[in-house]
Amino acid sequence: MEFKVSKEFIHQLEELINKKNDNELEVLLNDLHHADIAEILEELDFDEATYIFKVLDSDKTAEILLELEEDLRENILSRLSPKEIAEELDELETNDAADIIAELSQEIKAEVISEMIDVEHAKDIVDLLRYDENTAGGLMGKELVKVNENWNVLTCVKEMRIQAENVSRVHSIYVVDDENRLKGRLSLKDLLTSSTKTQIGEVYIRKLNFVNVDTEDVEVARIMQKYDLEAIPVVDELGRLVGRITIDDIVDVIKEEADKDYQLAAGITQDVESNDSVYELTKARLPWLLIGMVIEIVASFVLKGNEGTFQKYSTLIIFVPLLSATAGNIGVQASAIVVQGLANGTLKEFSRAYFTKELTVSMISGSIISLLLLGYHSIMYQQYLVGFAISISMIVVILFAATLGTLVPLFLNKNKIDPAIATGPFITTTNDVFGIMLYFTVAKLILGF
Repeated sequence: MEFKVSKEFIHQLEELINKKNDNELEVLLNDLHHADIAEILEELDFDEATYIFKVLDSDKTAEILLELEEDLRENILSRLSPKEIAEELDELETNDAADIIAELSQEIKAEVISEMIDVEHAKDIVDLLRYDENTAGGLMGKELVKVNENWNVLTCVKEMRIQAENVSRVHSIYVVDDENRLKGRLSLKDLLTSSTKTQIGEVYIRKLNFVNVDTEDVEVARIMQKYDLEAIPVVDELGRLVGRITIDDIVDVIKEEADKDYQLAAGITQDVESNDSVYELTKARLPWLLIGMVIEIVASFVLKGNEGTFQKYSTLIIFVPLLSATAGNIGVQASAIVVQGLANGTLKEFSRAYFTKELTVSMISGSIISLLLLGYHSIMYQQYLVGFAISISMIVVILFAATLGTLVPLFLNKNKIDPAIATGPFITTTNDVFGIMLYFTVAKLILGF
């Protein structure tokens, strides 16, 4: 059953903190999941959160650190000594420990590493720090179980027992050669059903998915999602096994990428949170608003240039908002589907078949909208030729919006620019200018103006 933080529970905690009743605090919190405790600490002030953090054992607080919001984690770490931080990191897997230590200043980082009891653990963490955080090397952990292809089953089992002590969960058993080059994986079933004298080289599975240390995190996520993997091994430039990435780390990558794409689609140029400062939020949101303002000013000049047209045919100007909204929606819908296809791998580059399908869908949608518009205009204004001109113009603008919405994300993706940009203000504002130009151009041709 999910734990819910209540005001009564927070009040009870605050009373125990004020009374310095550490024993009752431990009893109250020890049975809770570390994610629930992190949520509780978010409800307290920094002093209270730090106090609770110091009361609990490091094997509990180490996991809590990973769940905390960045600001609170940074504040708590600033109140811990290098030795206390080292105690926390000793309890974590290497990739999680590396993520936390990367947030520290260079001076504190060196002190913390020197205070760590497990020297091998510390070396592994230092090794991970040299990789870019957005690559497989930055995501991977060093904890894994590997066996040599030249061992027999009996030796393999003995070595696995030793290695498994440092691994919280054994997803796969990897097979390497004498140079530590990844050769394949070992099935637990094959291990259990083989003779103790059988060589691993005779029973291991040679086909497996792996990634290089420099592979981008989003590509790792795509591969693991495609092949439904719980973990994937990581190799260096020489093919040597250097770590593994587990599904929990990939879930975080997928969430971060989705958040980023959602913000880009909304016209927010950098990653922000609701609790960021007014300055940070403004800086992230203002650029596209300014770009949109400039583009809309251009659209106003287009309208001014056609002033004579809508003075003679006044109903043309009435339907400009409808035109802009419809074209914007069509463009965003088309680009959203393309971006989704690029993200999940179902669409990798320009496809004539898909482009034709998108134009067909837009043509059908545009025709239905235009017929309804023609009927409405004919009933309300009895200007049949003007209504026909508006309807045809609407179809042309919708087809243009669909073309723009389909091709722009493909172009951006080809040029290594996040295509999610195309699903927001970029499409809607661009459609406004060119859509209005097309609208009046087609209308004037039909009306002979």
